Amino acid sequence: MYRPSKKNQAKRQARSQTRQEKAAGAQPGSMTVQWYPGHMAKTRRMIQENLKLVDLVVEIIDARIPVSSRNPDLDELVGEKPRLILLNRADQADPGMNRVWSDWFRAQSLSVLQTDCKTGAGVKQFPAVVRGILADKIARWEERGQVGRPIRVMVVGVPNVGKSTFINQVAQRKVAAAENRPGLTRGKQWVTVDAGLELLDTPGILWPKFEDETVGLHLAFTGAVKDTIMDLETLGCHLILLLARRYPEAVQARYKIDTPEDAQGWELLEAAARRRGFLVSGGEVDLERMARVLLEEYRSGKLGRFTLEEPPCEKKE
Repeated sequence: MYRPSKKNQAKRQARSQTRQEKAAGAQPGSMTVQWYPGHMAKTRRMIQENLKLVDLVVEIIDARIPVSSRNPDLDELVGEKPRLILLNRADQADPGMNRVWSDWFRAQSLSVLQTDCKTGAGVKQFPAVVRGILADKIARWEERGQVGRPIRVMVVGVPNVGKSTFINQVAQRKVAAAENRPGLTRGKQWVTVDAGLELLDTPGILWPKFEDETVGLHLAFTGAVKDTIMDLETLGCHLILLLARRYPEAVQARYKIDTPEDAQGWELLEAAARRRGFLVSGGEVDLERMARVLLEEYRSGKLGRFTLEEPPCEKKE
């Protein structure tokens, strides 16, 4: 039977204490995420300056985190301009919650379209939905003899929510740089879809500081903020705990672990790492590797279709 030396025991105890300290630090209210590069402040000004040029604003949000992936500044920026909510990555979100969220947004007098920009699901409906929203405006144009006047649409959203991929799908050609990392689009560009529809692509925009820690965490789970600004083990502890609370059967099936109600995030992450055989010297678990795998499997949809947020209880009047 293997017995670690006193020196190795001391190292393992120190690492265990560090994990528990991280776990204690991974509680609500303990993490502040600040993410506001200069180009995001520039984007805010860009949106304000170009609103007068467009007929409709398309706000793309992540169907897995419909609250956290909405920039609250946009309500003020967009004002009374007609708006379409695009529930993107709907294929990775809970189907039942997609319906719940669609109904909720419609109750707020917002139009909604569910899409999966990678496969193109729902995207073909976009031009018709836009023309339906602007039917009265188009009729007024025609009355004035402005037949065939192109509809101009501004596309906005937080980083890495799928704006560029969506535009490429609608245009049916690669016109916007698209990659699964935040901060790729840095400047505006007009894209002509056809003779009657033009899109204005804008860089992703976040707000200066996440006052609610949950918002920052959820954006980090989906990759809207760079992993390098957060501790991966802490992030993994938060994610596996949240998934274990909302979708325990999926976590149990994927990682072959128990998910007791009183378990802490680092305990679940450690159990999953052991089941995967992620060990380093001395039999210590590699929590960072497990956190990376967990995030990749969540973001890619390998874990299943999950929605991490529910609509607010109070409805907008």
